[in-house]
Amino acid sequence: MWGKKYGLVKARGAIRPDGWAYRFSNTNTTILYYWSASLADLEPLNITDKATDVAMHLDRAPAFMRRFLHWFDVLVLNTGHHWNRGKITANRWVMYVNGKPLKDRKLLEIGNAKNFTVHSVARWLDSQLPSHSRLKVFFRTISPRHFRNGDWNTGGNCDNTTPLTGGSEISQDESSDPVIAAAVKGTNITLLDITALSDLRDEGHISRYSVKATTGVNDCLHWCLPGIPDTWNELLSAQV
Repeated sequence: MWGKKYGLVKARGAIRPDGWAYRFSNTNTTILYYWSASLADLEPLNITDKATDVAMHLDRAPAFMRRFLHWFDVLVLNTGHHWNRGKITANRWVMYVNGKPLKDRKLLEIGNAKNFTVHSVARWLDSQLPSHSRLKVFFRTISPRHFRNGDWNTGGNCDNTTPLTGGSEISQDESSDPVIAAAVKGTNITLLDITALSDLRDEGHISRYSVKATTGVNDCLHWCLPGIPDTWNELLSAQV
């Protein structure tokens, strides 16, 4: 029921809905999880064709965010690992700016496109905050990977089981995610900086120990639960 209220329903033929809604009646709290891997607005070019290309508007916040922003008290953003050529090609995402296919070769480079999108979303949200007085916005930095001796598809592994093998303290002053840090600088958006502290806990990933583990495959993107994401929640709770 609550998901339908926010348009979070599974469309016919879809593998999953765009997100989920969780309602906690005892605290009068609704938590929405919206799947927006790139934070760019995605618009199918032909809604009647399942194989259609999808316009990836780098300069436009997701429609879900624009539509329901006035209902939010706390908004947490994050993006990162899905910004790679494989994901963009597989999803048939075609980069757009100003409503037109992007032609700028420099901006078409993945890193530059991500940077442009992150800054665009941050600027738009910051411009909305004066008219949404109760809204608090957080931008979470990227979750680190810990592959060694290769990447996920070139024999790399992420199977350490000993906590804090790389140390137990963070001595740096700057964020390990300079793109997000730069995007929120000078805005009223709060940086939820989890990268460096999570980098200390490489043993916390699912790695090859998943129930559905595949031989030779290491999952270094997802974390075991309970685990590191619980610490992220504690940091968020403290800042809220």
